[in-house]
Amino acid sequence: MSDTDCLLIDSMEKEDDALVRALTGRNPGLLDELIEQYQYRLYRYLLCLLRNSDTAADVFQETWLRVFERGHQYKSEFRFEAWLLTIARNLVLDLVRRRKTILNIEDLTDYGDDLAMPDIVASDGPSPLDSLANLEEGERVTDALGRLPALIREALLLRYREDMTLEEIARVVSAPLPTVKSRIYRGLEALRLMLEKD
Repeated sequence: MSDTDCLLIDSMEKEDDALVRALTGRNPGLLDELIEQYQYRLYRYLLCLLRNSDTAADVFQETWLRVFERGHQYKSEFRFEAWLLTIARNLVLDLVRRRKTILNIEDLTDYGDDLAMPDIVASDGPSPLDSLANLEEGERVTDALGRLPALIREALLLRYREDMTLEEIARVVSAPLPTVKSRIYRGLEALRLMLEKD
């Protein structure tokens, strides 16, 4: 390991320790910074699970309240994003338990147009025709994702949109590593078959 690598790791550990101290001290300025940094990813994750924008917005707010209240529980050995999404997922499960008509997270299938995310096209990017083709392909993938069971959809989102490791996903969803691998494999295979069929 080079001296540069050691300095980078040292710097990251200091940042994590500073985050732990700031969360323990309930620093509202830090909370604003964290919301700014993670709001899109958290909302996208909640929307993927809940498939309803109003409910996702409610759980989004509750998640940040929990982060503020329970910041002292954060441990720097885990990425903050994994801890944040674990809190959000637990709130979703609590919501599901309160709604006695829904038995588990797999039953969250209120399909709607809520999953569509706005696309931002850079001015020096692809041509409008290329952008349209990419948008159509993205809509096909989003539609196919929406047809997958919630647990599989969640695993794919965490892996490929949130770029989490398999170990982090296992911690977030409270499932063994082989289960996470299986969900991702099954999800990718199901997506491939759906896209070929379409």
